[in-house]
Amino acid sequence: MMIHDITVKAGRYKKRLRVGRGEGGGRGKQSGRGNKGAGSRSGTTRRAAFEGGQMPLFRRIRKYGFSNAKFRTEFWTVNLGQIVALPGFKNGGIVNIESLIKVGLLRDASRPLKVLGGLDKGAKITAKLNITANRVSESVRKMVVDAGGSVTETGTRKDMTRGIDRNSTERSATNLTKKAKRRSDAAKKEVDMAAKSKTLAAAKADKSAAKADKSADKGAAKPEGKPAAKGEGKSAETKAPKGEGEGKSEGKSEGKGKPKA
Repeated sequence: MMIHDITVKAGRYKKRLRVGRGEGGGRGKQSGRGNKGAGSRSGTTRRAAFEGGQMPLFRRIRKYGFSNAKFRTEFWTVNLGQIVALPGFKNGGIVNIESLIKVGLLRDASRPLKVLGGLDKGAKITAKLNITANRVSESVRKMVVDAGGSVTETGTRKDMTRGIDRNSTERSATNLTKKAKRRSDAAKKEVDMAAKSKTLAAAKADKSAAKADKSADKGAAKPEGKPAAKGEGKSAETKAPKGEGEGKSEGKSEGKGKPKA
C-alpha cells in the first residue's frame, strides 16, 4: 500500500483538533495554553524569533561578508518547445511578453523574459519566429536564425546600466564601475610592463650580439706574429756593457798577474 492509495480514500487534509471541549477531548480546560500569563489570553501575539527577553540568536551571532543574493534578477523563463507547440506559433509569428501573456504562457510583465531551448538534442524548428526578449540562449538564437527568423535581445536593467549590447558579438561592459575600472587599468598596466620588459630584453640581446661581432672582427684583423714583449730590447742593451766590463776585468787580472823574474 502506498500513501496515495490512502489519501484517495481518507482525503489529503487532516481534520482540525477542536480545543476547549472538556477533558475527554484531549485539549480541554486550558486548551494547551498553560496556566495564566499573556499567552493564555486571547489576542496575544509573539514576535518572530522572540526568546522571552534574552538576547536573540540573530543578535548574538557575528555579522560579516556581503552577498549579492538580494540583487539577483528573477526571470520569467519560457522554452522554445512550448512556444512552437502552441497552434498560434506553429507557422511563425511575433514572440514577446505581450503575445506570451495572451496565449497563457506568462502570468504578467512584472519580470524580464528569458527564452530557453527545451528541445531534443539535434532538433530543428521550421516556424519563422521573430523573438523579442530580455535574454535569449545561444541555442535558441541559432535555431531561430537558421529557420529564417530574427532574435532581438533588449537586455535587463543591469545590462543597460553597464552598457552591454546583447545583440553584438562583443558583450563586454562599457560603463565600468570604479572597482572594475581599477581592475582593467591594472591589467592593462601589467600588459604594458610585460611588453616593455620584453623589448628591453630584446634590445639588450641585440647589443650584446653586436659587441660579440665587433670583438670577433678585431681578432681577425690582428697579425699572426706576436709583437715583441716590453723590456726585451732594453735587456739586450744592458747586457752589452756587461760584456765590456768582463773584458776589462780580464785585462786587469792579466796585468796584476805578472810573471816573476
